[in-house]
Amino acid sequence: MATVKRIKLGSQGLEVSAQGLGCMGMSAFYGPPKPDQDMIALIYHAVNAGVTFLDTSDVYGPHTNEILLGKALKGGMREKVELATKFGISLVDGKREIKGDPAYVRAACEASLKRLDIDCIDLYYQHRIDTRLPIEVTMGELKKLVEEGKIKYIGLSEASASTIRRAHAVHPVTAVQLEWSLWSRDVEKEIIPTCRELGIGIVAYSPLGRGFFSSGPKLAENLSNEDFRKYLPRFQAENLVQNKNIFERVCEMAARKQCTTSQLALAWVHHQGNDVCPIPGTTKIENLKQNIGALSVKLTPEEMAELEAVASADAVKGDRYASMVGTWENSDTPPLSSWNA
Repeated sequence: MATVKRIKLGSQGLEVSAQGLGCMGMSAFYGPPKPDQDMIALIYHAVNAGVTFLDTSDVYGPHTNEILLGKALKGGMREKVELATKFGISLVDGKREIKGDPAYVRAACEASLKRLDIDCIDLYYQHRIDTRLPIEVTMGELKKLVEEGKIKYIGLSEASASTIRRAHAVHPVTAVQLEWSLWSRDVEKEIIPTCRELGIGIVAYSPLGRGFFSSGPKLAENLSNEDFRKYLPRFQAENLVQNKNIFERVCEMAARKQCTTSQLALAWVHHQGNDVCPIPGTTKIENLKQNIGALSVKLTPEEMAELEAVASADAVKGDRYASMVGTWENSDTPPLSSWNA
C-alpha cells in the first residue's frame, strides 16, 4: 500500500494526511446507515494506513456520524487523527435551515464536542453560508471559540471568493472545503486562486464525482430511494447518456495507466497541488485501499490535459445539485455596516 504523505493545510500550522476520509456515507445520505462496528474497523484501518484526516458534520445523521466518530476515537486514537466537523445546516422536522448567528454557532460547537466526546475540534467548518447576516458576525464567534481552546482552526465550505476574503480578514481561515473533481471544476476560476492568494488550504469533497468515477452509470441503477444521489441532476437518465461517454473515456485511459478509474480521477485531484487534500468517502476497506493507491499514480501534464478535455464543462450534463442555492455561487452575505446586532 502506498504511504500517505503529510501536507500542510493552509498557513496556520495544521498538518494532515495528503488524503482524508469523508465519513458522511457511513451514516447518512448514501442509503441506510452502515453497522457501527464495521465503520469503526474501517476508520482504524484508515488511520493505521496513514489516512488520519477525518471529515464529519453535525448534519450527517443528523448527529449519528459524530457519535460514531466519538466511539472510534476512544482508547488513544484521538491523538492520531486530525478531526474536522461542521455546523450551519439545521434540520428541524425535516426542514433545512442555514444558520450562522453567534448563539447558534456556540451551541452547535458545544453539542459537537459532546457527541465526539473530545475537548477541542481540530478544524471547524461553517458547512454552508448563512446569507442573512454578514460573514464577519459568524467569524467573530468562531474566533472566540479558537481563543477559548474549543476549536484550533476555522474552515468554510461552499463559500464565494468575497465571503472567503471577508471571513479571512476577521480571523485566518485555514481551509475551504469545496466540490472539486474531474466533472466539477467551477471553483477553478475564482475560488482556488483566492485561496492560494490568502494561503488557505483546499479540501476537495466528492473527488470521485459522488462515486461516478468508481462505478460509472451503473451506479445510478443501484441507488436506493434513501440515497440522495438518485435525485441529483447528473444521475438522471437524460444526462447519464452523455455522462456515460466521459466514464468510458476515463476507463480507456485507466486501462493504459494500469490503474482503476477511481484511482485515475483521484490522482487528477492530487496533482492539483500540495495545498489540496481530497477526502473521498467509502464504507469498504477494499475501496479505501484503492483510494490510497491513487497517491502512487503519476500523471504527466499531457495526461492531465487529456483527462480535462474528456471531462470538459460542455461535456458534463447536469448541475452539481438540483438547487444551487446552497453553494458558493450564492453565498455572498450582507455588508457588516448593514448589521444591527
